[in-house]
Amino acid sequence: MNVVITTFWLINEKMTVNRSIGILITLFNGNAWGFLIICLYLPQIDKRHQSKDSIFFRDGVRRIDFVLSYVDDLNKEWEKKLERRREFESNLQKAGLELETEDKKESEDGKIYFVKIHAPWEVLITYAEVLNIKVPIKENDIPSTVENPLDCMLAPLRLPEKVMHPEPDYFTAPFSKDKQELYLINDESTFFSPSMRNRIVNYILTRCPYGTEEGKKKFGIKRLLNNGTYSAAYPLHDVICSIAVLNFALKYYGEKIGIYFAWLGFYTEMLFLAAVVGLICFLYGLFTMDENMSSKEICDPAIGGEIIMCPLCDRECEYWRLNTTCQSSEVSIWFSSHLSFLFILKTVTLFLEFWKRRQARLKYEWDLVDFEEEQQQLQLRPEYEAKCTQKKKNPVTQEMEPYLPITSQAVRFCVSGTTVLFWVSLIIASMIAVIVYRLAVYAAFASLMENTQTLQPISGLLTPQLATSVTASCLNFVIIMILNFLYEKIAIWITDMEIPRTHMEYENRLTMKMFLFQFVNYYSSCFYVAFFKGKFVGYPGAYTYMFNRWRNEECDPAGCLIELTTQLTIVMAGKQIWGNIQEAIVPWICNWWGRRKARNNPENLYSRWEQDHDLQIFGALGLFYEYLEMVIQFGFITLFVASFPLAPLLALMNNILEIRVDSWKLTTQYRRPVAAKAHSIGVWQEILNGMAILSVVTNAFIVAFTSDMIPRLVYYYAYSENEDSPMSGYINNSLSVFQISDFPDRNKPKLNPENFVICRYRDYRYPPDHERKYLHTMQFWHILAAKLAFIIIMEHVVFIVKFFVAWMIPDVPADVKAKIKREKYLTQKILHEYELEKLKERLIGNVTLKGLTGYDNVINTKPSLCC
Repeated sequence: MNVVITTFWLINEKMTVNRSIGILITLFNGNAWGFLIICLYLPQIDKRHQSKDSIFFRDGVRRIDFVLSYVDDLNKEWEKKLERRREFESNLQKAGLELETEDKKESEDGKIYFVKIHAPWEVLITYAEVLNIKVPIKENDIPSTVENPLDCMLAPLRLPEKVMHPEPDYFTAPFSKDKQELYLINDESTFFSPSMRNRIVNYILTRCPYGTEEGKKKFGIKRLLNNGTYSAAYPLHDVICSIAVLNFALKYYGEKIGIYFAWLGFYTEMLFLAAVVGLICFLYGLFTMDENMSSKEICDPAIGGEIIMCPLCDRECEYWRLNTTCQSSEVSIWFSSHLSFLFILKTVTLFLEFWKRRQARLKYEWDLVDFEEEQQQLQLRPEYEAKCTQKKKNPVTQEMEPYLPITSQAVRFCVSGTTVLFWVSLIIASMIAVIVYRLAVYAAFASLMENTQTLQPISGLLTPQLATSVTASCLNFVIIMILNFLYEKIAIWITDMEIPRTHMEYENRLTMKMFLFQFVNYYSSCFYVAFFKGKFVGYPGAYTYMFNRWRNEECDPAGCLIELTTQLTIVMAGKQIWGNIQEAIVPWICNWWGRRKARNNPENLYSRWEQDHDLQIFGALGLFYEYLEMVIQFGFITLFVASFPLAPLLALMNNILEIRVDSWKLTTQYRRPVAAKAHSIGVWQEILNGMAILSVVTNAFIVAFTSDMIPRLVYYYAYSENEDSPMSGYINNSLSVFQISDFPDRNKPKLNPENFVICRYRDYRYPPDHERKYLHTMQFWHILAAKLAFIIIMEHVVFIVKFFVAWMIPDVPADVKAKIKREKYLTQKILHEYELEKLKERLIGNVTLKGLTGYDNVINTKPSLCC
């Protein structure tokens, strides 16, 4: 009741619509009846302030489909801009659009003019035919089937069917102005969705001429925005109820944004299954930690406490006992269910295959089966036309158009490629710098922790290895963010320098540059820990050094898995937190700062077009960054899932928030994007497929070389001597012996207070009293052979299953194929019957007309005289 009273109070207090809705949504969050109240009373709020705070012209009837704004600056080009605007707006009216201008005196700051544009019915139906827009002709009579077997399992996570599909499905056909009676037109004001309306108006705006300059005919709102004639062009945000579910988001934002949300929602659903499996594996490792024989031996004072390990750095580090790594070895067991990656990779395969089916279904439901890229996407970019002075005949259109010579293209591509290689090299150099940092500070951490009494209580958990790994990961994350920020500007600059011909070509080139850079930037440190750290260490007395100065890092006796997990957690979680800050908090602060002086009284309201004008610009590359963020996340949960089974859970929690943040910022923090068509997620589909294939290789190598699963199996089946407890003695077997007297002065620790004679190190080498002193044992070669065999067998098995699953699951569901065929059949049948009916009417009309004409002639003819 209090909420209802608040609703009426907001209305009676004459608050602006956006502010009222914001408060109401906060109050009614999760309340369906409350949301209904908003939808019912929203028109009443609008009617109170139709002249200002509405989405209609002053008459309260004609809807505002687009808004242009400009500032009347009195500079040297003022007259030229004024003439351009006059000509442009005159041509818009000639095209049938209706305009209404708000004087700058009516604006909040007293400087901005707003030109409101309305597309009447005649304009809409004319351009609906031009753009080949499909509209309903008959209700669909083919029942839908279950799309995939996982639908039932995921049903509790979805909205009810009546909410997701509140409208019946229809068969559609391209609109024809001359056959309006064929279509299900119940209400002309709602027949074309908001996205269709603003797409039609934008189509007119991009092709409307505004004059001739330098002997060339100039046209299009994009050029007028580039030369400063107009400051902004945007559709208004519409009724907020219309974005509650996916189908309404489609009608509100168009297919391009709609398919992004469809993909993100489907991806999040599939993450749920992977997250459940990863969590089960993690809990299994947690609950069976006490049963792990290797961990028991490391923590046992009689075993691990008696094993003296060789120093981990030269001179400054001391000898240490194996049981000091007890806690870190126990933690590594939590993530040791390595074969969980097989199920998760299968889930990824199912995700990609079922997404193809979902995409095919959406392609049909959204009338994109016969869709070819729109002309406005394939048309030449204004920058291309402006910079390319030479022309040649287009073999398709047979018209002269600008082109970029091959020599110029080659030079530009060389510069672009060199720049990309330079920045990739810069990433590698920064990674090497981080590695040097790790090598340089390890001794400092070791000395600090050994000599500081305050750290003794946590010395078992906070080891020098862990401290080095955490600080290096944080430093690496900061470098990643800085390089990302800088490279984003460089990537846009070099893509502009290449002068791509079309908008699609521009976006594809930028996509490949940004993805390549971010792939190297985000994953290089993880690849180092997974595949290089601890692999080229040497052995005591013959260590390997970087730049002949810093000794290469060793892994923990339990392997480098825990360090890889630490690296992934910091980089992945840090990226997600930073991404949400950038997407939500930064735009909100910018908008708040821009609106801080806005007046809020009934006499001078903050109009809807002004509110939208002050919002952030989503931009043509807005969705590009959203896809890029999710694809990089996809890489984290696929490429390294064998070492971090909780990665899908982190991604799931992020994506649940991401969907809401994306929808919130699009509706409240950004201007409404112009609707555009898209029948797929484009080049990102191929990138996801490529990463899925690469993930099979990386996870096989992680299991083989980063974890100790293969050495354990080799010991279990070939070297164990205890039948009752086959894994007992594994730790002692995996550590080789080194005689301390063999240390050269460069490596020998400064202190040896307990006069140790031997120390142990992680490797499979002969002891100092053997004739093949410090050379690899046969067990080393057996383990290496087992690792290679595992990789080959695992990759082939996974690939075979992957491609078999892909072959078994058709890309297009059977019911969708049937609907497509039936729609084509019905369309042809209805059009044929319509033409026959029209023909019959014409024939009957002609016969009647001829009969009437003959009758009149008989009456009016005088009798002739006989001879």
